[in-house]
Amino acid sequence: MSTSATASVSTHILDTSVGRPAEGVAVHLSARSGREADWQKLGGSATDADGRCKDLPALPEGTTHVRLDFAVERYFEKSANKQADAQQDAPANRDSGAGVFFPEVAITFAVVPGEHYHVPLLLNPFGYSVYRGS
Repeated sequence: MSTSATASVSTHILDTSVGRPAEGVAVHLSARSGREADWQKLGGSATDADGRCKDLPALPEGTTHVRLDFAVERYFEKSANKQADAQQDAPANRDSGAGVFFPEVAITFAVVPGEHYHVPLLLNPFGYSVYRGS
């Protein structure tokens, strides 16, 4: 929850390749207090069965920039066997290439005190999209 002196952040992940929430993805939160400031690691969480991180750490007062790091490679490795049977023509099966093109997703955005930022990640093994939600 944000106060007038801080912003707050939440996120969720939808695996668009299967149309379901992405469970068990590690998410790490970092913040800084200006463009030139060093990143401060605040901690992390993992997505629940609904694809949500409900326990991300609070942002420190003075935060101006936030970074969410999503460790998606392990999630796709776990789900690869399930998806391979359902998607026989998937590029990983056709080309014998890597099953995940983006093993990590890092999203950096600016914040202002008193605002809440919900940042959904729409994910598939070969691409992603992100936006400011509500």
